Amino acid sequence: MRANNKMKKLVVLLLTIVMATGLMLTGCGSSSGGGSGSGKGVKVYYTAPPDDDFKLLLKESLQENAAAEGVTFDIGEGCNTVNDQVNQIKEAVSSGYNAIICLPVDRSTALQLEVAAGDVPIIYVNGAPDKEFLEKDKYMVVSSYEQDAGTYQAEYVWNALGKPSSINVVMLRGPLTHNAAIARSVSVYRYFKENGVQVNTVFDDSANWSEDEAKEMMAIVEKTKQPFDAVFCNNDSMAVGAADYLASHGYDLSKIPVVGVDATVGGCQSIVDGKMQFTVYQSTSGQGAMAIKCVKALVTKGTAAGLEGLTDDGIYIWVPFEKVDASNAKDYM
Repeated sequence: MRANNKMKKLVVLLLTIVMATGLMLTGCGSSSGGGSGSGKGVKVYYTAPPDDDFKLLLKESLQENAAAEGVTFDIGEGCNTVNDQVNQIKEAVSSGYNAIICLPVDRSTALQLEVAAGDVPIIYVNGAPDKEFLEKDKYMVVSSYEQDAGTYQAEYVWNALGKPSSINVVMLRGPLTHNAAIARSVSVYRYFKENGVQVNTVFDDSANWSEDEAKEMMAIVEKTKQPFDAVFCNNDSMAVGAADYLASHGYDLSKIPVVGVDATVGGCQSIVDGKMQFTVYQSTSGQGAMAIKCVKALVTKGTAAGLEGLTDDGIYIWVPFEKVDASNAKDYM
């Protein structure tokens, strides 16, 4: 549970404003590494797609933790294409950065990113390439174990509906190639299979993390006139869109759980308002903190060994998900 979140967000906002005043690369926000931590000489570049609510919180967490650890931290402009991201990494390497934190535009392009990075380590945050492209103490992932998110969603819905033997499901996914969208969706279906629940998939398609696209998808679902018991969404933006559409079209959302992932302010407000029923908090603060700790360890010691959450193979650092419903949603706002 997050304590004193409003005060923390104010502090993060102030830090962000201060740290964004410096520019070290074209279009690049900078923090100077003047904190009290032992990260002197650690110079990190962050590359990611354009911000949404979640990505903005993650970026702010990275900035805050870099400042606290004394790490120099610079941010590239949001990348719309893989080419943009490759070019940013090449420029960062030529500019003397000794580590890169990367939220990949497309996780399937990890090899291109790593070729561009050369000997500079990459820490992938929130988006995990396939394991074949990862390497202990060089190409690592700091994220949350995505299968848990879908499992928690399915567990909540099944219990909320009284543990039925069959269920009619609407599934709204993120981009179809995104590892989180794949893992979250698969784990929902796996949970029901493991518990002997027959699943009838009424609708299953991508709404690309978008609130507006989710509304469009729910309009299609409504036109099919097929009954559905729950709406599973891979993130909160889609869940908010789906819940708003259903509420405005006369559906009883106390009987049809709409569930999301991320516990954004908008998602939690939807729960408080009686629209969405459940979400899963993916800790931007935890991921930001561990990503900075990881790059600092790699640059100063050459290894991430000993960091909390590090898997036995030395490739992943997992930050736990947290369950959020009407009983605790206000604590995450």
